[in-house]
Amino acid sequence: MRLLAALLAVVVTASLVGSIAVVRRVHRPARRWRDVARERLVYGVPWGSLVVIAFVVGVYLFVQSGIADFDDPVTIPFRTWSYFYPLGMVTAAFSHAGPGHLIGNLAGTVVVAPLAEYAWGHYPDDREPKRADSWRANPRIRAFVLFPLAVVGVGLLTSLFALGPVIGFSGVVFALAGFAIVHYPIVTIIGTLGVQSVVLRLYYALQEPISVYTAQPSPPSAPSWAGIAIQGHALGLFIGFVLGIVLLERRGVRPNPLRLWLAVLLFGFSKQLWAIYWYGAENTFVLFQGPGVAIVSALALVVTLSMTASERPLIPAEIRQRLGRSGDRTAGAAGDAELSLARSLELARGGRSGGIVAAHVDRVRELVGGNRPSPESDRLSDLTRKGAAFLTVVGILAIVAGMAIPANFLVVDESTASSDAAVQIEDYTVEYVEDVPNGLVTGIGIEALEDDEGLESSGVIVASDQREIWLEAVSAQRLAFTGEETVAVGGLGWREAVHVERTGWEPVGNDAVYQVWLWEDGADRRLAHESNASRAEAQIAGRNVTVGSDDGTFVLAVNSTETNAVATTAIPDENETVTAGGLTFERNDETIYAAADGTRVAIASQETYNGY
Repeated sequence: MRLLAALLAVVVTASLVGSIAVVRRVHRPARRWRDVARERLVYGVPWGSLVVIAFVVGVYLFVQSGIADFDDPVTIPFRTWSYFYPLGMVTAAFSHAGPGHLIGNLAGTVVVAPLAEYAWGHYPDDREPKRADSWRANPRIRAFVLFPLAVVGVGLLTSLFALGPVIGFSGVVFALAGFAIVHYPIVTIIGTLGVQSVVLRLYYALQEPISVYTAQPSPPSAPSWAGIAIQGHALGLFIGFVLGIVLLERRGVRPNPLRLWLAVLLFGFSKQLWAIYWYGAENTFVLFQGPGVAIVSALALVVTLSMTASERPLIPAEIRQRLGRSGDRTAGAAGDAELSLARSLELARGGRSGGIVAAHVDRVRELVGGNRPSPESDRLSDLTRKGAAFLTVVGILAIVAGMAIPANFLVVDESTASSDAAVQIEDYTVEYVEDVPNGLVTGIGIEALEDDEGLESSGVIVASDQREIWLEAVSAQRLAFTGEETVAVGGLGWREAVHVERTGWEPVGNDAVYQVWLWEDGADRRLAHESNASRAEAQIAGRNVTVGSDDGTFVLAVNSTETNAVATTAIPDENETVTAGGLTFERNDETIYAAADGTRVAIASQETYNGY
């Protein structure tokens, strides 16, 4: 099978390379592709993009311990939890939640980073004001130092102003895309909508040429759009827009309005920037789809106007004339005052052209009348339509960034364990709880639409007051579906795993009774939670049977409806029989039967996980 997979990988590669070679021979452009690339890149290679990709992969492998477990890197300490936790703020933009997250962002980087690097150029543009002898004009420094540093700087900005505990390079990818779109709208939109998918599919085809999939149930999960950091993506995109607009303005270049508008609009819709959402109660999400579509459409227009609008004044001529007449009246009054002051100063000078007195008089005249600020109306009248649109783009960027600042001052209360069963690893507390206030979003929602003041969480909680971390790492719903999970905690240079397991029984016609166990590697299991008892609907020989949990042992309680006498016994082992309260309990595979007076009834069945 491995040999077949290797052969198929070779076939996939050969087919793609062959297609490119044939098209290259058929299509004979005036300039070779290599010459076009070498015009702006050293040896025609986007070295800066390669350095950035290597850096991101290095963070995943060595900072997040992905080299120890590629499929399960350490993620919790490398999120943007709070300004009071610098490690998360510095590393979040370059860390990833898993291999799929990493590969997806790298595919986007492969597409848009070379476009952004090509637009900037390793060789200084002739249209830019520059010093020829400046070290910033050195092509190799621009390729290997300045471009990667600029990308890292953008990454730090997306971390500092990201809303909530986000993780991932996608904010930087969006910034690169925004920068590239304003320079090459059509090429960038083709790359992000088509080429990126080709890169991803090629990677997976080479990794696994033949895959076998089996239909199987999946655990409860949030909608796909609820897992997207919309604010972080918008933040990165507008950072890219602003940087791209500034560079175009320095070079005196004006893009095609239709192409730019179409590219921004298609990019916004395809990348789901319209999916503005918030958290509701009990695992619900509120999607503001209509407002989101309207906002994306308006933003596409504003971004287009910021580069293509006319240089005519924003304020119409009639209004400017009125402001001018008003200013003239004010200026006239000021002029009379200045004339009176000048006469007084001339008398004080007494006709003397030199000396200390004359010098002081001249200094007074300079201070009083020399550097008078221009009226506000003059500054307003100088604002062009293009400038107003650009200021709007900058204002939107400020709003998107500013909304994250209050949330990023999060301070987590002291993370004391609620029970002795909690696992303590360094400064981390890992425990299983139910119906506790969500320490991340409680009290900061939009009460007019969904009251979030009582938001509660149930599941495996990871907290650290030193790192300002509070996370529902595994929800109770997910654990009920999978039965077991592993949570990785750690930091720079270390990682530890905490395991959680759920076992339970389902009484016929009623809620399940379950236990949750926690333990770390090399330690004994700890009972973290026991649910309430639950009675089976079936009744036999005038007796009710209740399934419960007592100190880590599942028990059956038999209650007589006539005498109210209660007898208990532990659930029997597989293929074993026990008696209690006049009933005989037999365990057959995963089902418990109760028998009396020749009647045999199923009372409870063992919980199954992952749908099996």
